[in-house]
Amino acid sequence: MRLLRGIIVTLALVIVGLGAPALAQSPDATLIADRIQSDRSGRLTAEGNVEIFYQGRRLKAARIVYNRDGDTVDLTGPITLTDGPDVVILADQAELTTDLRDGILRSARLVLDQQLQIAANEIHRVDGRYSQAIRTVASSCEVCADDPIPLWQIRASRIIHDEESQQLYFENAVVQIGRVPVFYVPRLRLPDPTLERARGLLVPSLRTTDRLGTGITTPYFFPLGRRADLTVLPTFTTNGSASMAARYRHAFRMGEIELTFAYANDEIVTDARGFGQLVGRFDLPRGFELTFDIEDVSDAGYYRDYGLPESDRIDSDIAVTRIRRDELIEARATYFTSFRVGENNQTIPRLQGQAEIIRRFTPDLLGGVAELRLTAFGYERPSAADVIGRDVSRLSFDGDWRRSATTPGGFVFTATTGVSADYYAIAQDSTAPANANRILPRAAVELRLPLIQRGARATQVLEPVVQVVWSGDDPAVVPNEDSVLTEFDEANLFDLNRFTGRDRVEQGLRANLGLRWSRQAASGWKLGTTVGRVASADPNPAFAQSSGFAGSLSDWLTSVRVDTPGGFKLITRTQTAPNFIVNKAAIRMGWQTEQVDLNGTYTWLRPDAAVGRPFETSELTLDTTYTFESDWKAGFDWQYDLTADSTRSAGVGIGYQNECVTFDLSLSRSFTASANVQPTTSFGLIVSLDGFGAKRSGRGGRRSCGG
Repeated sequence: MRLLRGIIVTLALVIVGLGAPALAQSPDATLIADRIQSDRSGRLTAEGNVEIFYQGRRLKAARIVYNRDGDTVDLTGPITLTDGPDVVILADQAELTTDLRDGILRSARLVLDQQLQIAANEIHRVDGRYSQAIRTVASSCEVCADDPIPLWQIRASRIIHDEESQQLYFENAVVQIGRVPVFYVPRLRLPDPTLERARGLLVPSLRTTDRLGTGITTPYFFPLGRRADLTVLPTFTTNGSASMAARYRHAFRMGEIELTFAYANDEIVTDARGFGQLVGRFDLPRGFELTFDIEDVSDAGYYRDYGLPESDRIDSDIAVTRIRRDELIEARATYFTSFRVGENNQTIPRLQGQAEIIRRFTPDLLGGVAELRLTAFGYERPSAADVIGRDVSRLSFDGDWRRSATTPGGFVFTATTGVSADYYAIAQDSTAPANANRILPRAAVELRLPLIQRGARATQVLEPVVQVVWSGDDPAVVPNEDSVLTEFDEANLFDLNRFTGRDRVEQGLRANLGLRWSRQAASGWKLGTTVGRVASADPNPAFAQSSGFAGSLSDWLTSVRVDTPGGFKLITRTQTAPNFIVNKAAIRMGWQTEQVDLNGTYTWLRPDAAVGRPFETSELTLDTTYTFESDWKAGFDWQYDLTADSTRSAGVGIGYQNECVTFDLSLSRSFTASANVQPTTSFGLIVSLDGFGAKRSGRGGRRSCGG
């Protein structure tokens, strides 16, 4: 009756002569119309752009008639009833109670979250909570006048939508693809598009491999309160194998965890196979954060056989970290498991631990930037054998100071100085001392001259750089564990130490020389190149021959980058010896547009047994994706070993996604083989009817009904 009071107020305003359009308001209801009439029986009629606002509901109609006897409202369409942000009902005719909570709408459509449409002969509204559709069809596909049959639809004798539980209940449901019935379900329950977490089946996936046959995975989701959930993923294959996987997630007030595990019983290996991973993050007092990622697998081939990302070396990691503007504090422990041929888990540094404090500040008297670093590091091998079972602990200190200034002539002058101190404790290695100390001072001066030319068509920058560095001599009394693999690129051309770890340090006097040039055109073209070389009076003999630093004069480093306004990118890097022999080369090309994403890489490395590369490496990789205007997408990836003249892996996929359906088909082949991993061909298929459950990221665009 509260709506009736608002209508009576409207009528009173009309009677006193306010005229049309008439507007009336009460504390509960608002009625807007072009014309309002009342007869002696108490029937009230509103016509022309009629709108009613009542307790969050909004109703629009061409004409409404209020019947005092039945306390109902008859409506003539077109009718639009909006109930909250997610429910819209469209109809031709309706009879509703005055609070718009109950009634019947004829020739109606129910639209949920602008995704799922339910068309019915009649829709019955009950208690403002239930919408019961009779003789109905549901789909989330766009329906066009020239093609009224959607890509998919569910026909049912009745559909009930429960707004409170956000559920849809189907009776005698028939799923159709186009005009073709696919299967019949007497009872079906699905979440509506507004529900983010609902118990039930998720989208199944189909995968076929030559080792496991064809398998189907049917995930089932269990919400466990507001902060936790469990997803089980049983998989059954045609060759009789079965596996069970599960993912448990739990959000806490100060963090979250995710536990994933799987168990498989197949005929590929005789022993049980499985995989487990625990990932988490927690906030600790005083700004610290705890993170962990603990992983284990029965065998390396499990990843490939069951479609997981492949890895021939896994690690379990736990860390406590605090990062501030001028401070880093971190403690970390890592446990490695290797499946690589030639690596023995008894003789690799399987358990590693590190604690580090870094502080940066500005000295009051000197200015510039100073940094202090204290590090404790150690690793342990399971083996107790001499040399190959070596265990090492190290305590290190670093102090650095750096300051830059610009001279009146435009030169940028930078001075750097610092010192490093290390203490080593070495066990189970008769070839090395039990304890070793090392103190290494260092200093460097750097001079740059940025030259800029600005023109109407382009801006060019030419910058020659000269850096002179001195370091104390490295006594090399400790085993070299972490400084074997060294790369030479434009990122470390002007580093004071290009070894990757602490066990070896560049020594003596040396000069780092480089020239950088870039050009940026108004048309969008960008060109850039870097050329550099290192001259060393006392090179460290620990540098491998392929590193480029083995002699007094290093290899020439050359890199070129090209970016075009059309989306084409080219990056090349070469490392050339003084006798013009190329030791390393890499080329990466890419082309990115709205439709095309194409990337290709070629890598060539000269053999070097000192770094575990006895043979030449020559490899080509290619991956591309093409997006069609009709929501189709195709992709291809290929990895080819030119040295062995064989393909390592290849894959092709095609997918389709629009507002109501997702389709993905993939085929891949891995050709590599080892003692743990065998070549495998995989086929995958996913088909999803979208529109049930909350919106997902990456949804395709809605089709338009063009002429």
